[in-house]
Amino acid sequence: MSVDTREAPARPARRASRPLTVLCWLMAAPGLVWAVVRVLGVEWGPLVQLLAFTPYVAAWSVLPVVLALALRRWWAVGVAAVAALALLGVVVPRVVPDRGPAPGGPVLRVLTSNVLAGAADPAAVLALVRAERVDVLALQEFTPDAQAALDTLGIADVLPHRVTNPLVGTQGSALYSRFPLSDTGIRWNDGGFSQAYGTVAVPDGPGVLAESVHPAAPYAVSVLDAWRTDLAAQPAATPDGPLRVLAGDFNATLDHAPLRALIDTGYVDAAAARGAGLIGTWGPYDGDPIPPVTIDHVLVDRRIGVRAVAVHPVAGSDHRAVLAELALPAG
Repeated sequence: MSVDTREAPARPARRASRPLTVLCWLMAAPGLVWAVVRVLGVEWGPLVQLLAFTPYVAAWSVLPVVLALALRRWWAVGVAAVAALALLGVVVPRVVPDRGPAPGGPVLRVLTSNVLAGAADPAAVLALVRAERVDVLALQEFTPDAQAALDTLGIADVLPHRVTNPLVGTQGSALYSRFPLSDTGIRWNDGGFSQAYGTVAVPDGPGVLAESVHPAAPYAVSVLDAWRTDLAAQPAATPDGPLRVLAGDFNATLDHAPLRALIDTGYVDAAAARGAGLIGTWGPYDGDPIPPVTIDHVLVDRRIGVRAVAVHPVAGSDHRAVLAELALPAG
Protein backbone atom coordinates (compact mmCIF):
# COMPACT_ATOMS: atom_id res chain seq x y z
CA MET A 1 0.00 0.00 0.00
CA SER A 2 1.47 3.34 -1.06
CA VAL A 3 1.05 6.70 0.67
CA ASP A 4 0.74 9.99 -1.22
CA THR A 5 3.13 12.45 0.37
CA ARG A 6 3.19 15.11 -2.34
CA GLU A 7 1.41 17.73 -0.12
CA ALA A 8 3.69 17.21 2.87
CA PRO A 9 6.44 19.66 1.87
CA ALA A 10 3.91 22.50 1.49
CA ARG A 11 2.69 22.31 5.08
CA PRO A 12 5.90 23.51 6.76
CA ALA A 13 6.11 26.31 4.17
CA ARG A 14 2.57 27.43 5.00
CA ARG A 15 3.34 27.34 8.73
CA ALA A 16 6.51 29.36 8.18
CA SER A 17 4.60 32.01 6.23
CA ARG A 18 2.05 32.65 9.00
CA PRO A 19 4.28 35.04 10.99
CA LEU A 20 4.77 37.13 7.85
CA THR A 21 1.02 37.26 7.31
CA VAL A 22 0.49 38.33 10.91
CA LEU A 23 3.18 41.00 10.49
CA CYS A 24 1.39 42.39 7.44
CA TRP A 25 -1.86 42.71 9.35
CA LEU A 26 -0.20 44.17 12.43
CA MET A 27 1.23 46.92 10.24
CA ALA A 28 -1.92 47.49 8.19
CA ALA A 29 -4.49 47.58 11.00
CA PRO A 30 -3.26 50.69 12.90
CA GLY A 31 -3.27 52.78 9.73
CA LEU A 32 -6.84 51.73 8.97
CA VAL A 33 -8.01 52.61 12.49
CA TRP A 34 -6.22 55.96 12.32
CA ALA A 35 -7.79 56.72 8.95
CA VAL A 36 -11.30 55.92 10.23
CA VAL A 37 -10.84 58.16 13.29
CA ARG A 38 -9.43 61.02 11.20
CA VAL A 39 -11.92 60.87 8.33
CA LEU A 40 -14.99 60.47 10.55
CA GLY A 41 -13.73 62.95 13.15
CA VAL A 42 -14.44 60.56 16.02
CA GLU A 43 -11.68 61.81 18.30
CA TRP A 44 -11.98 61.11 22.03
CA GLY A 45 -9.57 61.23 24.93
CA PRO A 46 -5.91 60.74 24.04
CA LEU A 47 -6.87 60.41 20.36
CA VAL A 48 -7.13 64.21 20.24
CA GLN A 49 -3.43 64.61 20.97
CA LEU A 50 -2.44 61.72 18.72
CA LEU A 51 -4.31 63.13 15.71
CA ALA A 52 -1.93 66.09 15.65
CA PHE A 53 0.67 63.67 14.27
CA THR A 54 -1.48 62.46 11.36
CA PRO A 55 0.97 63.76 8.70
CA TYR A 56 3.66 61.47 10.11
CA VAL A 57 1.30 58.51 10.12
CA ALA A 58 0.28 59.31 6.54
CA ALA A 59 3.92 59.12 5.45
CA TRP A 60 4.38 55.85 7.36
CA SER A 61 1.17 54.34 5.90
CA VAL A 62 2.94 53.60 2.62
CA LEU A 63 5.23 51.05 4.30
CA PRO A 64 2.50 48.45 5.09
CA VAL A 65 1.41 48.60 1.44
CA VAL A 66 4.96 47.96 0.22
CA LEU A 67 5.47 45.12 2.69
CA ALA A 68 2.19 43.41 1.84
CA LEU A 69 2.93 43.72 -1.88
CA ALA A 70 6.38 42.24 -1.43
CA LEU A 71 4.92 39.29 0.49
CA ARG A 72 1.90 38.95 -1.82
CA ARG A 73 -0.64 39.21 0.98
CA TRP A 74 -3.36 40.63 -1.21
CA TRP A 75 -6.04 41.22 1.43
CA ALA A 76 -3.52 43.09 3.56
CA VAL A 77 -2.50 45.07 0.47
CA GLY A 78 -6.10 46.17 -0.02
CA VAL A 79 -6.62 47.22 3.59
CA ALA A 80 -3.28 49.03 3.82
CA ALA A 81 -3.87 50.78 0.50
CA VAL A 82 -7.29 52.06 1.59
CA ALA A 83 -5.76 53.45 4.79
CA ALA A 84 -2.85 55.05 2.95
CA LEU A 85 -5.08 56.66 0.32
CA ALA A 86 -7.40 58.05 3.00
CA LEU A 87 -4.58 59.51 5.09
CA LEU A 88 -2.61 60.88 2.16
CA GLY A 89 -5.83 62.28 0.73
CA VAL A 90 -6.34 64.53 3.76
CA VAL A 91 -2.67 65.50 4.17
CA VAL A 92 -1.25 66.00 0.66
CA PRO A 93 -3.54 68.96 -0.25
CA ARG A 94 -1.70 71.01 2.40
CA VAL A 95 1.44 71.01 0.28
CA VAL A 96 -0.35 71.77 -3.00
CA PRO A 97 -0.77 75.52 -3.56
CA ASP A 98 -4.30 76.66 -4.30
CA ARG A 99 -4.60 79.69 -6.53
CA GLY A 100 -7.74 80.87 -4.78
CA PRO A 101 -9.09 84.39 -5.33
CA ALA A 102 -6.84 87.18 -6.59
CA PRO A 103 -8.64 90.36 -5.53
CA GLY A 104 -7.29 93.69 -6.65
CA GLY A 105 -7.43 95.49 -3.34
CA PRO A 106 -4.65 96.42 -0.89
CA VAL A 107 -2.17 94.00 0.67
CA LEU A 108 -2.38 93.26 4.40
CA ARG A 109 0.51 91.51 6.19
CA VAL A 110 -0.57 89.63 9.31
CA LEU A 111 1.85 88.11 11.83
CA THR A 112 0.90 85.91 14.79
CA SER A 113 3.21 84.81 17.58
CA ASN A 114 2.75 83.03 20.90
CA VAL A 115 5.31 84.76 23.14
CA LEU A 116 5.37 82.01 25.80
CA ALA A 117 4.17 83.96 28.84
CA GLY A 118 6.39 86.86 27.83
CA ALA A 119 9.56 84.76 27.53
CA ALA A 120 9.98 85.48 23.81
CA ASP A 121 12.59 88.09 22.96
CA PRO A 122 10.64 91.32 22.32
CA ALA A 123 13.47 92.66 20.18
CA ALA A 124 13.19 89.59 17.95
CA VAL A 125 9.44 90.09 17.61
CA LEU A 126 9.80 93.76 16.72
CA ALA A 127 12.67 93.06 14.31
CA LEU A 128 10.42 90.62 12.47
CA VAL A 129 7.64 93.21 12.38
CA ARG A 130 9.99 95.79 10.86
CA ALA A 131 11.72 93.45 8.42
CA GLU A 132 8.47 91.99 7.07
CA ARG A 133 6.55 95.29 7.10
CA VAL A 134 3.82 93.75 9.24
CA ASP A 135 0.48 95.58 9.32
CA VAL A 136 -1.31 93.53 11.98
CA LEU A 137 0.39 91.71 14.86
CA ALA A 138 -1.48 89.15 16.99
CA LEU A 139 0.21 88.03 20.20
CA GLN A 140 -0.78 85.32 22.65
CA GLU A 141 0.43 84.72 26.23
CA PHE A 142 1.05 88.46 26.36
CA THR A 143 2.35 89.88 29.64
CA PRO A 144 2.85 93.35 31.19
CA ASP A 145 6.63 92.93 30.86
CA ALA A 146 6.26 92.06 27.16
CA GLN A 147 4.14 95.16 26.60
CA ALA A 148 6.59 97.40 28.48
CA ALA A 149 9.54 96.00 26.52
CA LEU A 150 7.82 96.49 23.16
CA ASP A 151 6.91 100.05 24.13
CA THR A 152 10.51 100.79 25.09
CA LEU A 153 11.75 99.35 21.79
CA GLY A 154 9.40 101.59 19.85
CA ILE A 155 6.60 99.38 18.59
CA ALA A 156 4.33 102.44 18.45
CA ASP A 157 6.51 103.83 15.65
CA VAL A 158 5.44 101.04 13.30
CA LEU A 159 2.21 99.74 14.86
CA PRO A 160 0.66 102.73 16.66
CA HIS A 161 -2.81 101.26 17.19
CA ARG A 162 -3.52 98.53 19.70
CA VAL A 163 -5.92 96.64 21.91
CA THR A 164 -4.11 94.73 24.65
CA ASN A 165 -4.84 92.63 27.70
CA PRO A 166 -1.43 92.05 29.33
CA LEU A 167 -1.56 89.52 32.14
CA VAL A 168 1.06 87.68 34.15
CA GLY A 169 1.20 84.08 32.95
CA THR A 170 -0.38 82.71 29.79
CA GLN A 171 -3.83 84.35 29.65
CA GLY A 172 -2.91 87.68 28.03
CA SER A 173 -3.55 88.75 24.45
CA ALA A 174 -2.75 91.66 22.16
CA LEU A 175 -3.57 93.02 18.72
CA TYR A 176 -1.33 95.73 17.24
CA SER A 177 -2.05 97.49 13.95
CA ARG A 178 -0.44 99.92 11.52
CA PHE A 179 -3.92 101.21 10.72
CA PRO A 180 -6.66 102.54 13.01
CA LEU A 181 -8.68 100.06 15.03
CA SER A 182 -12.35 100.33 15.93
CA ASP A 183 -14.91 98.14 17.71
CA THR A 184 -12.11 96.76 19.86
CA GLY A 185 -12.52 94.41 22.79
CA ILE A 186 -11.33 91.39 24.73
CA ARG A 187 -13.03 88.01 24.46
CA TRP A 188 -12.59 85.38 27.19
CA ASN A 189 -12.59 81.68 26.44
CA ASP A 190 -13.92 79.05 28.85
CA GLY A 191 -10.43 77.55 28.90
CA GLY A 192 -9.05 80.71 30.51
CA PHE A 193 -7.26 82.50 27.67
CA SER A 194 -8.26 85.97 26.44
CA GLN A 195 -8.47 87.14 22.84
CA ALA A 196 -7.97 90.73 21.69
CA TYR A 197 -9.96 91.82 18.64
CA GLY A 198 -10.77 94.86 16.56
CA THR A 199 -11.71 96.10 13.10
CA VAL A 200 -8.72 97.22 11.04
CA ALA A 201 -9.40 100.26 8.83
CA VAL A 202 -7.27 99.34 5.82
CA PRO A 203 -6.69 102.31 3.47
CA ASP A 204 -8.44 101.87 0.11
CA GLY A 205 -9.84 98.56 1.32
CA PRO A 206 -12.68 97.13 3.36
CA GLY A 207 -12.56 96.92 7.11
CA VAL A 208 -11.17 93.64 8.43
CA LEU A 209 -12.28 92.08 11.72
CA ALA A 210 -9.05 90.68 13.17
CA GLU A 211 -8.69 88.58 16.32
CA SER A 212 -5.78 87.12 18.26
CA VAL A 213 -6.96 83.54 18.82
CA HIS A 214 -6.00 81.28 21.74
CA PRO A 215 -8.35 78.43 22.71
CA ALA A 216 -7.47 75.97 25.45
CA ALA A 217 -4.74 73.42 24.84
CA PRO A 218 -5.80 69.73 24.85
CA TYR A 219 -2.92 68.70 27.10
CA ALA A 220 -5.09 66.37 29.22
CA VAL A 221 -8.40 64.56 28.92
CA SER A 222 -9.84 66.77 31.66
CA VAL A 223 -9.57 69.90 29.49
CA LEU A 224 -10.96 68.48 26.25
CA ASP A 225 -14.43 69.89 26.88
CA ALA A 226 -12.97 73.40 27.27
CA TRP A 227 -10.85 72.86 24.14
CA ARG A 228 -13.91 71.93 22.09
CA THR A 229 -16.00 74.72 23.59
CA ASP A 230 -13.32 77.33 22.89
CA LEU A 231 -12.93 76.28 19.26
CA ALA A 232 -16.70 76.16 18.75
CA ALA A 233 -16.96 79.69 20.21
CA GLN A 234 -14.54 81.23 17.72
CA PRO A 235 -16.20 83.76 15.40
CA ALA A 236 -17.61 82.05 12.33
CA ALA A 237 -16.81 83.49 8.94
CA THR A 238 -19.33 85.96 7.54
CA PRO A 239 -19.48 85.19 3.80
CA ASP A 240 -22.10 87.89 3.21
CA GLY A 241 -20.76 90.34 5.78
CA PRO A 242 -17.48 91.88 6.94
CA LEU A 243 -14.16 90.23 6.22
CA ARG A 244 -12.64 88.27 9.10
CA VAL A 245 -9.11 87.13 9.91
CA LEU A 246 -8.38 84.85 12.85
CA ALA A 247 -4.69 84.60 13.71
CA GLY A 248 -3.11 82.83 16.62
CA ASP A 249 -2.27 79.68 18.54
CA PHE A 250 -5.32 77.51 17.87
CA ASN A 251 -3.92 74.52 19.79
CA ALA A 252 -5.33 72.39 16.96
CA THR A 253 -4.16 71.10 13.60
CA LEU A 254 -6.12 70.65 10.40
CA ASP A 255 -6.61 67.03 11.48
CA HIS A 256 -8.84 68.07 14.39
CA ALA A 257 -12.55 68.10 13.63
CA PRO A 258 -13.42 71.26 15.66
CA LEU A 259 -10.92 73.35 13.69
CA ARG A 260 -12.17 71.95 10.39
CA ALA A 261 -15.72 72.81 11.42
CA LEU A 262 -14.65 76.41 12.05
CA ILE A 263 -12.92 76.60 8.67
CA ASP A 264 -16.01 75.21 6.96
CA THR A 265 -17.96 78.30 8.00
CA GLY A 266 -16.10 80.19 5.27
CA TYR A 267 -12.40 80.39 6.12
CA VAL A 268 -9.22 79.27 4.39
CA ASP A 269 -6.07 78.22 6.21
CA ALA A 270 -3.49 80.59 4.74
CA ALA A 271 -0.56 78.20 5.04
CA ALA A 272 -2.40 75.31 3.40
CA ALA A 273 -3.55 77.63 0.61
CA ARG A 274 0.09 78.35 -0.26
CA GLY A 275 1.30 74.76 0.06
CA ALA A 276 2.97 75.42 3.44
CA GLY A 277 0.42 73.61 5.57
CA LEU A 278 2.82 71.01 6.94
CA ILE A 279 5.45 73.38 8.32
CA GLY A 280 5.59 72.78 12.06
CA THR A 281 4.91 75.73 14.33
CA TRP A 282 5.27 74.01 17.70
CA GLY A 283 7.34 71.03 18.80
CA PRO A 284 10.97 70.60 19.74
CA TYR A 285 11.70 74.31 19.74
CA ASP A 286 11.94 74.46 23.55
CA GLY A 287 13.91 71.23 23.83
CA ASP A 288 11.00 68.81 24.19
CA PRO A 289 11.40 65.67 22.03
CA ILE A 290 8.12 66.23 20.22
CA PRO A 291 7.87 66.04 16.42
CA PRO A 292 6.79 69.46 15.09
CA VAL A 293 3.07 69.99 14.64
CA THR A 294 1.15 72.82 13.03
CA ILE A 295 -1.10 74.47 15.61
CA ASP A 296 -0.55 78.16 14.81
CA HIS A 297 -2.70 79.40 11.95
CA VAL A 298 -3.93 82.41 10.05
CA LEU A 299 -7.51 81.76 8.92
CA VAL A 300 -8.86 84.19 6.36
CA ASP A 301 -12.21 84.84 4.77
CA ARG A 302 -12.49 82.98 1.46
CA ARG A 303 -12.89 86.27 -0.36
CA ILE A 304 -9.34 87.18 0.66
CA GLY A 305 -6.42 86.07 -1.48
CA VAL A 306 -3.31 84.54 0.10
CA ARG A 307 -0.17 85.76 -1.65
CA ALA A 308 2.48 84.25 0.60
CA VAL A 309 3.02 82.52 3.94
CA ALA A 310 6.24 82.15 5.94
CA VAL A 311 7.09 80.63 9.31
CA HIS A 312 9.78 82.25 11.48
CA PRO A 313 11.49 81.14 14.70
CA VAL A 314 11.29 83.60 17.59
CA ALA A 315 14.01 83.46 20.24
CA GLY A 316 12.65 82.52 23.65
CA SER A 317 9.36 81.07 22.42
CA ASP A 318 8.39 77.44 21.88
CA HIS A 319 6.21 78.53 18.97
CA ARG A 320 7.18 79.79 15.57
CA ALA A 321 5.56 82.92 14.23
CA VAL A 322 3.34 82.69 11.14
CA LEU A 323 3.32 85.51 8.60
CA ALA A 324 0.60 85.73 5.96
CA GLU A 325 0.55 88.24 3.13
CA LEU A 326 -3.06 88.77 2.13
CA ALA A 327 -4.75 90.45 -0.82
CA LEU A 328 -8.02 92.12 0.12
CA PRO A 329 -10.95 92.90 -2.13
CA ALA A 330 -11.10 96.49 -3.33
CA GLY A 331 -12.80 98.84 -0.93
